Amino acid sequence: LHLSAVKLAELHSDLKIQEKDELSWKKLKAEGLDEDGEKEAKLRRNLNVIMTKYGMNGKKDSQLVDTNYIKDGTESDTLDDPRLEKLWSKAKTSGKFSDEELDKLWREFKHHKEKIHEYNILLETVSRTEDIHKNVINPSEENLVKEEILHNKHKELKEKLRSINQGFERLRKVSHQGYDTTSEFEEPRVIDLWDMAKSANFTEKELESFREELKHFEAKIEKHHHYQKQLEISHQKLKHVEGTGDKEHLNRNKEKYAMLEEKTKELGYKVKKHLQDLSSRISQGLQHNEL
Repeated sequence: LHLSAVKLAELHSDLKIQEKDELSWKKLKAEGLDEDGEKEAKLRRNLNVIMTKYGMNGKKDSQLVDTNYIKDGTESDTLDDPRLEKLWSKAKTSGKFSDEELDKLWREFKHHKEKIHEYNILLETVSRTEDIHKNVINPSEENLVKEEILHNKHKELKEKLRSINQGFERLRKVSHQGYDTTSEFEEPRVIDLWDMAKSANFTEKELESFREELKHFEAKIEKHHHYQKQLEISHQKLKHVEGTGDKEHLNRNKEKYAMLEEKTKELGYKVKKHLQDLSSRISQGLQHNEL
């Protein structure tokens, strides 16, 4: 796959979550609790996202370009969207951002690109399901269940599209004006969650509690970013030492690299699992609004 050390650690975390979710689904299925197949369909969709994200679906052009902004800078990556490319170009040449802020902004652009990618996969899944449903001649109780599944998927699409539109407006504003020093959160995933939480059916007390949890979550993400950077640096050092023939130095670097790799995987799993839990809670609040 020719993935960097950081991407391999991310792949490991994604697959670990997928494995845990599949084990939970097998237990539900054995108890007869997924009769409509919605949870199974979501698992397949999530796996499809992972396969596409890391170039494992057999399509040469589907993999998100494996660039680490710490190692390669931002020039060699693409955003696959003229509007995003234009905004990024404007921000990069505006002189309003420090190098650190440009790194942070680039993460926001990449996050937005991945959100669009996931939306398109879900849209394709819904379109296929609708085509199959239209070809059914005799309506039955099973088809009514499938109509309910489609309805839920359309709600999910609507939610994702709202998040994409909000995210683009934020990128447009930041690219033109620079970062607001009074902004409550900095990490793009946390900003997304907070914007959605304010639209959900939470009481003031629940919203305040959620705000505090998001602060802890953002600190967890920052810690993960730190270890990702250290892992990438360690990987570069290891490649350098391998060429020197110094076995003692090589062994020390291998030990450090293995420790950083394991810690990065562990933190990546915790971050993604926490994100999954927070997103689920907000989704329930948004769905309650629509009832």
